[in-house]
Amino acid sequence: MTRLLLMSLICCGLNLPFAYAEEKETEFVQIDLSGKFTQSMKKKFAEYDKLSLPPDKYFFGDVEFQIGKGIIQLGSLYKKDSPDMVVNIEVNQKFGKLHLLHGTAFGGGANVAGTAGYVQDGTRVGEYIIRYADNTKVVIPIVYGEDVRDWWFLEGEKPPSRSRVVFESDNKAAARVNCRVRFYMTTWKNPHPDKKVITIDFIGRKTETAAAPFCMAMSHEK
Repeated sequence: MTRLLLMSLICCGLNLPFAYAEEKETEFVQIDLSGKFTQSMKKKFAEYDKLSLPPDKYFFGDVEFQIGKGIIQLGSLYKKDSPDMVVNIEVNQKFGKLHLLHGTAFGGGANVAGTAGYVQDGTRVGEYIIRYADNTKVVIPIVYGEDVRDWWFLEGEKPPSRSRVVFESDNKAAARVNCRVRFYMTTWKNPHPDKKVITIDFIGRKTETAAAPFCMAMSHEK
């Protein structure tokens, strides 16, 4: 009986209210890195055949980032003029996911196994330290081959297993050693989205590895 009644209502064109759930557009919040830059974007890319990203907001993958006038470039055994760490990157927000646009100088590409600039997959090259308002912290390891690789890469060189390649380009400098360039995006799910994140520290392994991590941008979402 119930089924017959329902069919009758449909056939008679009875107007019943329906609720449609609107898909909310993801809101990305860009973290200001400008006070922490250790290398200008102009210097980073000047030697690379005009590969540049003027300061602006860009979508890499499906995430919106703010590209500034510089980057946070950390040091390594091959990049001794850059710092081992940059600390107290201000956040002061609660969030569910953190997106990192980053990579390394050295480690792969033309630095093949057996050369001083080569870095073995599985090597810890740094970390991000998430510091909460209650004085607790979470460490996000940066592992070569899993989270990042050299931003110069050879054709066929596999991407990091936990990150996405979100930008690729060509330039003459890289082409001289049969390489191209690319950036990687790592997405980290915050295990404590209800706690305010006060700061983020970006730490390398300057005295231990040839890989010099760099971070171009950070964004978070609820």
